[in-house]
Formats: sequence, structure tokens, C-alpha cells
Amino acid sequence: MFLRMAASASLVALISTVAHAEEPKLGTRKNPLKLVMVPSSDSTKILSSMKPVAQCLEKETGLTFDISVPNSYIVAIEGMGSKKVDIAFLPTFGYLLAHEKFGAEAILKASRHGETTYRAAILTRTDRNIKSLNDLNGKKIAYVDPASTSGYILPKKLFMDSKIKPGQEVFQGKHDAVVTAVYQGQVDAGAVYYNAPVAGKIKDARERVKTQFPDIEDKVKILTLTEDIPNDPIVIRKEVPADSKTKVTKAFQTCVAKLPDAFAGINNSDAFAAVKDSDYDGLRKTVKLLGINVGVELEKKK
Repeated sequence: MFLRMAASASLVALISTVAHAEEPKLGTRKNPLKLVMVPSSDSTKILSSMKPVAQCLEKETGLTFDISVPNSYIVAIEGMGSKKVDIAFLPTFGYLLAHEKFGAEAILKASRHGETTYRAAILTRTDRNIKSLNDLNGKKIAYVDPASTSGYILPKKLFMDSKIKPGQEVFQGKHDAVVTAVYQGQVDAGAVYYNAPVAGKIKDARERVKTQFPDIEDKVKILTLTEDIPNDPIVIRKEVPADSKTKVTKAFQTCVAKLPDAFAGINNSDAFAAVKDSDYDGLRKTVKLLGINVGVELEKKK
């Protein structure tokens, strides 16, 4: 009996040793930390901006990083479940699913011009007879898509709370497309993201089309704003060792100060702030109230 138990113990130890040998320690050259940034603009430009960031992270942490830009949010999120992604820059809505489905953790949230929250804006043309939310009853409204926090979820809650019933609702796919639809009079109003002006220059979604439409500020106004939304987080797979999480968190805060132009090309952040999962509870309640299935909506983005 003793010999059988000893043999079994030896076998377990051997299997453990072999398994350990097959999977090098996370963060080494043979098993680098896989860092992804979901595409919000040109993937090539994002990847180019990420390269100096990865180099800075490696210097600050002593760990090795592999960077990539997947095709969609859902690929990055599912990658956390399959261990193909360790760290990701995710949109707020995407984080809800990553946390719910795989226990992913938010380690930092973006800060832009000193703000760690943003809002949604309802836009309309200045020459339309639309002075208040009540004037939107029966009107045609443009949204970004059902998975957009500022481009649909918060505006939809605003309309629900204010008992506004649009006559027609359409999805344009991108924030700049919503602004363009409003500018060209294709819709009566549109929902987009809003950041406060900086040094007198607009930082909301209208900024994206200002080159194309120089008179955008004269022709398209902000009708109203929603409540605050926590900025998008940097998310890490829950199985990443605690010491590595600590190193990565500290390194991001150091590197964003050293490489402001690179981070501007990634997610337009100029700093990172502490974050708690509970920061996103308000959004969770809104999603539940509206009956939105996070998984279903993000699955459409594949």
C-alpha cells in the first residue's frame, strides 16, 4: 500500500513538473503577456502607437509583452477566456461582458484632460425648431449602435426617463456618421459621446468631422447631456499573477506620462486613474433596465 501511494505521489509530481515545463512563466519571452487594443480607428496606426508603449512597459516591469490589434471587441473578450489575451483596452460596455463572463478585472481607467468620466450628448441642427427634449417626440433619431454606451444606452435611458417616444430610430455605426447625419439633415437628432471643451476647442464627437465640415459648431448644437459615464478601462485576465498585475498597473501610469503622443494614438488618454468594478454598477443597472443583452450585442461585432 505504501509503495502504491509513493508511486502515485511520484506520478503526480512528474505530471506537475512536465506541465510546468510545457507552460513557461507568464511574462517571459516564451510566454509573453498578450496585450491587445481593440480597433477604434485605423489598426495600423494603433499598432504603431502601441510599439513604444510595449517597450516602455517591458522596461518598467521586466516582463515581455506581445501586442496585437484584433478585429473586434468580442475577439479580445473571448481571448481572455481562452488565455489568448492577458491585457486589453476595452470600451466600457465590453468590460461588462469580460467581467461577467470571465471575471476579468479593471486595473485602471482612462483620464482625459483631468476627467475620468464622459457623457452622451444629443445633437440637433441649430436651424431646426427643436428647443428641448419634448420636441423630439415623433422625430427621427440616429444612434451609433446598440452596444455603444454614449451612442445608445445612456441616450435611450434619458428618453425613457423623459417619456420621449421617437418616431423613427436608426443606427449609423460610428459617432462621426451620426454627426454627419445630423449635419446633413438626414435625421432630426443624434446621440454621440461628449467630452468638455479644452482651451475653447470642442472635444465631443463633432470634432471628428470638423475638417470635413468647418462650420459644424454653427450648424449642429448640443441639445442636452446625459449623466456621467466612467471612462473606458484597461482590463486584465483574472488568472494573471498578482505581482504582475501590480507591476503592469504601475507601469501604465509611468508610461502614459513618458509617451503622451503614443497613448493619444491608442485611446486618447493622457493619464490613468484608479478604478473599482463598482464604478460601473450604474451602467449595469441601466443595461438591465433597458433589457439589453450584453453578450448578444457584442456577438454581433464579430
